[in-house]
Amino acid sequence: MLRPQARAIPVKMVCVQSRAGKYRGENMKIRAILSLTGAVFVLSGCMQLQLSGIFDTSASESDIDPVGPVNAEPGFCYGKEISPAIFETVTEQTPESAAVYATDGNLIKPAIYRTETVNRTVRDRADIWFKVPCNNQKVGAYVASLQRALKVRGLYKGSISGEMSQATRKAVRRFQRPQGFDSGKLSLVAARKLGLVAVPREGG
Repeated sequence: MLRPQARAIPVKMVCVQSRAGKYRGENMKIRAILSLTGAVFVLSGCMQLQLSGIFDTSASESDIDPVGPVNAEPGFCYGKEISPAIFETVTEQTPESAAVYATDGNLIKPAIYRTETVNRTVRDRADIWFKVPCNNQKVGAYVASLQRALKVRGLYKGSISGEMSQATRKAVRRFQRPQGFDSGKLSLVAARKLGLVAVPREGG
């Protein structure tokens, strides 16, 4: 499984300044409290602290759905995209009264119509399930290899960071769209075409 890269997250600057006069005693108390807690501050200025070991998972969410479709094949992992419903607005003329004609065929009173606006569902919302590489199929620096494969095809312009960034997902979408699958989640079919996952042998 791809582990997100640890990043150092900056924390707000903490300043403790010494002042002359009646505040000197209070500064001494602050110095004593800080030394007991193990913090180190520069009393004449500021210092910036950093916390390391914090995982940034905002751009590396898994493509694998934990549930999967009802008819899932054993041994495969699945991803899901949601196809939103599509509606159309139709304006119709509904007759309220028919036209009235004289015996000689001359129009006495024209027909009266009522304008109605109707919303119709063209396509219902649907869940689109597709196979994706399982974690045990992601060998080595999987995302970095994906970025290289997309880069040599001119689809990815970013750096080889090993992170599933938004730029990487856009490149994945550009690769899959001409194949009829418009998604930023890499399908198993696309992963095999990029050489990231082994293609099973026929009959094996």
